[in-house]
Amino acid sequence: MNTVIERKPASFRLRTDLLERLRRNAVRQNRTLNNYVESILLDIVYNEPNDTTRAAIEEAMSGRNRNKVYASAEEMMKDILND
Repeated sequence: MNTVIERKPASFRLRTDLLERLRRNAVRQNRTLNNYVESILLDIVYNEPNDTTRAAIEEAMSGRNRNKVYASAEEMMKDILND
């Protein structure tokens, strides 16, 4: 299977500390800087959360049920499924 992905050069101005951190992370993963940055951008652009995940994120950010303690996993699951 010969799939060719067309790429176009782009130039961005980044903070030097950010660029250095991106380089270090790329090296840690044994990847080129270009490949590392492209994969991060692809994740951000194509992996948007669905409505259920968005609702869970909003709930977590709001602090609702933050310190609730459950007596059992079943109790917790009932609470989650009834929201």
